Amino acid sequence: MGNNAGGLYALTEEHQAIREAVRDIAEREIAPWAAECDAESRYPIEAQKALTAAGFHATHIEEQYGGEGADAIATCIVIEEVARVDVSASLIPAVNKLGSVPVILSASEELKQKVLPSIAAGDAMISYGLSEREAGSDAAAMKTRARLEGDSWVLNGAKAWITNAGISEWYTVMAVTDPEKGANGISAFVVHRDDPGFEVGAKERKMGIKGSPTCELHFTDCTIPADRIVGEPGTGFKTALKTLDFTRPTIGAQAVGVAQGALDAAIAYTKDRKQFGKSTSDFQGVQFMLADMAMKIEAARHLVYVAAARGETGGPDLTMVSASSKAFASDVAMQVTTDAVQLFGGAGYTQDFPVERMMRDAKITQIYEGTNQIQRMVIARNLLR
Repeated sequence: MGNNAGGLYALTEEHQAIREAVRDIAEREIAPWAAECDAESRYPIEAQKALTAAGFHATHIEEQYGGEGADAIATCIVIEEVARVDVSASLIPAVNKLGSVPVILSASEELKQKVLPSIAAGDAMISYGLSEREAGSDAAAMKTRARLEGDSWVLNGAKAWITNAGISEWYTVMAVTDPEKGANGISAFVVHRDDPGFEVGAKERKMGIKGSPTCELHFTDCTIPADRIVGEPGTGFKTALKTLDFTRPTIGAQAVGVAQGALDAAIAYTKDRKQFGKSTSDFQGVQFMLADMAMKIEAARHLVYVAAARGETGGPDLTMVSASSKAFASDVAMQVTTDAVQLFGGAGYTQDFPVERMMRDAKITQIYEGTNQIQRMVIARNLLR
């Protein structure tokens, strides 16, 4: 990793090689389909195949489970480079990490062996089920229940806004096992899509990330083997919060990627576009916008990598720097993509160019995996402790 005692990170030659390899795949095999996947709200199967063939679909899984064993910065670079051309496609590696980190952190060795090799091999994907309609930011208020019956857990309830629902075979699901204990009465489970009583609901119609299906999950006496609980009963919410420390930087990476894609497009367009007898990039007003966009992206990128590296080495302020990376980078992504649309003028408001899609896709990064208002609460709580 190249971390030193000061908590700095250093990018290695391997990181640079990963960036070049993923960018090549993204440009050749993901970018050409991005507009179509958005327009038709269809899953980017081309991206999944290309990423899986190259081993970039779940780089974070350890070698003992058949994975690449890549560090957190490498995973962020993969997600960033895919998001540069298509945010929907970047949810393939991002959600594979989100869904599997609870298993990696807290599951028994038997459960890890059951779930992780199939994800590492690319035979299956895994989604994450925490949110409910009435329990979004207040996730601990969830109503989904699980009760132990003999050698099975029986789940009842519903989860909302589940990314890649219906595509994934595995689902990490949080449910209340002891209603008396509040957050300490929540447990985590791994559900398979073939489990009796499990059903994926209708697809949401969304502003952006239309290539990635978002659905409800329904549990109607959904029966799973008792050994599919992740860790001890009552530890699920702690596992969920700990998971976000490791996955929020991946949302930051998505945000950095889509911002970089929008800046790259804006630079090319303003150089090419002629007004008043010269390129629009010759105007200082345009140049200052581009300069601000580039500065913000670079600051966001470094904060994301710092947060990723901090997850590898541990550290008391992991939660704070992780929340900061997600909130800062996603706010930057929204500013940069909005400015990119502006720099394209009327053309930027049409679907002839990718920046309007990038602006719509960027918006979700301010909302999911904890709204930016929640991130600020997390940061403030750490500051005032």
